[in-house]
Amino acid sequence: MSNYVIITDSTTDLPQSKADEWGIEIIPFIFNLDGKEYFNYLDWRELSVKNFYNALREGKTGSTTQVNQFRYMEIWEPHLKAGKDVFYMCLSSQLSKSYDQSLLAAEELRGKYPERKIVTIDTKGASLGMGLLAYYAAKARDEGKSIQELTTHIEKIVPIMQHWVMADDLHHLRRGGRVSGAAAFMGTMLNIKPIIHMTKDGKLTPMTKMRGRNKALEYLLEQMTFHEMSPKDQPVYISHSDAPDMAEQLKNMIIAKHGQREFVINEIGPVIGAHTGPGTIALFFIGNERRG
Repeated sequence: MSNYVIITDSTTDLPQSKADEWGIEIIPFIFNLDGKEYFNYLDWRELSVKNFYNALREGKTGSTTQVNQFRYMEIWEPHLKAGKDVFYMCLSSQLSKSYDQSLLAAEELRGKYPERKIVTIDTKGASLGMGLLAYYAAKARDEGKSIQELTTHIEKIVPIMQHWVMADDLHHLRRGGRVSGAAAFMGTMLNIKPIIHMTKDGKLTPMTKMRGRNKALEYLLEQMTFHEMSPKDQPVYISHSDAPDMAEQLKNMIIAKHGQREFVINEIGPVIGAHTGPGTIALFFIGNERRG
């Protein structure tokens, strides 16, 4: 049995059942909807994702709240007291200051528990890109890797974890400063679907624009060949914001072209969804090194 715990946060967008199966502890991040604060648990016990996205469609505003170092300390310290080391995987530092806060918490707790190891990983990822990384972390732990070996293993996977996203609602990208108001209006009128890529530094970068959802999904599919998905029989993860039919369509396209058998498909939770809006589809797999 390993002498460390694997912890990540609810921006992994994993099904709760997977986190339970893999023995991974989840820190629920906080989001706000129309002035009310909620915890983003993986089972959405405080507010369902369906209700969240319906509220966004009705014009209500979603936002997120910064996690501070004391929240991390509150979660980690009981494990350290019990003689366990801590391995934490965080949302991309380019999307949130949470990673910086986790570093402050680790520094504080190392002074208090000098005999314990605390590792904090900037996943340079989000949503089920982090969820897929959590799968590989749990797998490595169960194979007997030490916390040092696990750190090296995950740090090698981070730069090759591909994140490809199709955004459907341009008005949420406009609110986040990704596109102008005029571009959002014209893009919506012309049925334009931006394709967004997460760089090796963990930044979300617009790559191209496709006319219509089907062409956008075909573009996502093409990335699995272009970015040399390897190994070919690896699990593929797809997240979506209240768009299960499109997620299933992409899955079937992948099966037809690549013969994949193992998938995890799940909703994008409110913390990520507050910035992407409804109708988003995201594809995650291991390939070659991410673009800069």
